[in-house]
Amino acid sequence: MDIFKSQESNVQCYANNFPVVFESAKGCWMTDVDGKRYLDFLAGAGSLNYGHNNPTLKKALIEYIEKDGITHGLDMYTEAKARFLEVFKNHILAPRGLDYKFQFTGPTGTNAVEAAMKLARKVTGRSNIVSFTNGFHGCTYGALAVTGNHHHRGGGGIPVNNSVTRIPYDGYANVDGLTLFETMLNDASSGLTGGDKPAAVLLEVVQGEGGLNAASNEWLQRLQTICKAHDILVIVDDIQAGCGRTGTFFSFEPSGINPDIVTLSKSIGGYGLPMAVVLLKPELDQWAPGEHNGTFRGNNHAFVTAAEAIRTIG
Repeated sequence: MDIFKSQESNVQCYANNFPVVFESAKGCWMTDVDGKRYLDFLAGAGSLNYGHNNPTLKKALIEYIEKDGITHGLDMYTEAKARFLEVFKNHILAPRGLDYKFQFTGPTGTNAVEAAMKLARKVTGRSNIVSFTNGFHGCTYGALAVTGNHHHRGGGGIPVNNSVTRIPYDGYANVDGLTLFETMLNDASSGLTGGDKPAAVLLEVVQGEGGLNAASNEWLQRLQTICKAHDILVIVDDIQAGCGRTGTFFSFEPSGINPDIVTLSKSIGGYGLPMAVVLLKPELDQWAPGEHNGTFRGNNHAFVTAAEAIRTIG
């Protein structure tokens, strides 16, 4: 325990309230160095959909490693990436009638959010992003700007409000945020028209860090209708609630909406391996090569376990 206290930054948080040294894990159980077992409700912040060391996923990963499969390939074509794309298209997109292209970003959710906002701004030529009360989208500067929590925003050290408008989420303080939003979009003096018209709205269908707030299907449908009427893109951040964690693979499925951009991370890797994806409608794919990149945007081990999880369980 002393090595952690002397060497690890104060920024770590979970262990402050749970000072246990873990040694192994299987399924939903974690075991500490003294052999005591703990039921893991944290589940890697939602990245362990199928438990620790799921035997099916572990077998696929070990077989891939033992045959010297590509570990790191930047964004080069690999067999592992091809299999993931095929499995996702055939098992997830096609049955739902969805048509998205894939952008593999750096392997964190916040990087996927940054890419989604950059793309929306590039495509529309507008800078303003609308986000919602209690929303959480990550801790890099762009994602912090659309995150509501003061604790996280305070860590930035500089103001992070530029080009972001926040409106009430569904049910927030009994305020009808969508009526407010629509009224402002139709009022030349509101600050949301002309050059300040939003490029996109960014939302979680089920807010996680913000207190497990779920938007109703009617609210989501109305939001999409407003956005379509005003040529505003809809970005669904499905990083925490997606990949089956709400009962359907995408959290927005029961509402019937069709987001322009979807961000995925956490559970998508299957085995807890870092991975992040931006799904974007084909007409929005206006990136120049390398315009948004990152050294680890091709985690082939995660491609292997993600494909196996979707093929086997999804």
